Amino acid sequence: MIGSKFAARAQSGVLYLLIVIAGGMLFFVMVGGYGCSSEKCRLVAMRRSGQQVLPEQTKTTVCKKIPVIFDTDIGDDIDDTWALAFLLGCPELDVKLITTEMSDTQPRVKIVARMLAIAGRTDIPIGTGIPCGKSDRGHNQDLWVANYELSSYPGRIYQDGVQAIIDTIMRSAEPVTVIAVGPLPNIAEALRREPAIAQKARFVGMHGSIRRGYGGTDKPGAEYNVAAVVEAAQKVFTADWDMTITPLDTCGIVKLGGEKYQQVLGSSRPLARAVIENYRVWMNTRRQLMQNVYDVNKTSSTLYDTVAVYLALSTELVETEHLPIRVTDDGYTVIDARGKDISCAVEWKDLESFKSLLVERLTK
Repeated sequence: MIGSKFAARAQSGVLYLLIVIAGGMLFFVMVGGYGCSSEKCRLVAMRRSGQQVLPEQTKTTVCKKIPVIFDTDIGDDIDDTWALAFLLGCPELDVKLITTEMSDTQPRVKIVARMLAIAGRTDIPIGTGIPCGKSDRGHNQDLWVANYELSSYPGRIYQDGVQAIIDTIMRSAEPVTVIAVGPLPNIAEALRREPAIAQKARFVGMHGSIRRGYGGTDKPGAEYNVAAVVEAAQKVFTADWDMTITPLDTCGIVKLGGEKYQQVLGSSRPLARAVIENYRVWMNTRRQLMQNVYDVNKTSSTLYDTVAVYLALSTELVETEHLPIRVTDDGYTVIDARGKDISCAVEWKDLESFKSLLVERLTK
């Protein structure tokens, strides 16, 4: 028997395969790595080795779940709520912890807690993050939790969310994927307290603007999640871990409309209904600013953060480039030879397929 080992980059990380030649046949065996986004890894290997793949086999998930931490400033822009619902609908992801960050983090905990209760996922602990800065946008979904008592939440709530991040990563037997969809004070503080977390985690974030700015313009801008707390972003963007980001180039053009949006709007699934309820509250709170921009009955707002959740499990639908990225003191993410090598999702291969996946995970 002759065997050789190689590493092949899978959709959600590194998939290690053992190639074994025996009796004139080629076999592929998964032996380690982050795991893959779905059952595709095994089925592709079977097809390549000439084995028959039956229809019912394509419905069976065989790959290991990816442990994740979700760090969010939910309560400001509504896309965090869409992203949380998407996250909870992804069976490939094993959510270990959700942390809130920016300004008054306690009301954000209430939104997360009620969403988890609706989803039947109160097994997921919540961490209260650092109340960093003052949000000029307020908490736009406070009315949705106005009558919700946090004391009724049966799950665990950590008052020190940063320490919960550290403990979750350091105690994990597998690498943890940190999905960050807001400014980065929690993650930066976690790195300051325990730099070793970078060796046991990878980072996936909705951050930056490489070649395009808000609204798909050709002029890059200082993206909010970076510019809000620049020092924190600089620390995270220089840490010794694997990084993947969706800058405005890809996440800034994601909206649902037409039939796809109507599927979510008309869904009877509790989590989808909660998303739409929050969207209506958000729109009412920001009516003056958003007047004639979005129509809750016809289209979503821009769903930036959903793309970061997707990148935690797959990069199949995007074009990625490894680019040296540096965060400037005024919050720009520039290509600079002195910067950190980061996998950047710079273009869509198939945006419509991503939208279909998002709708499926929200409504099924």
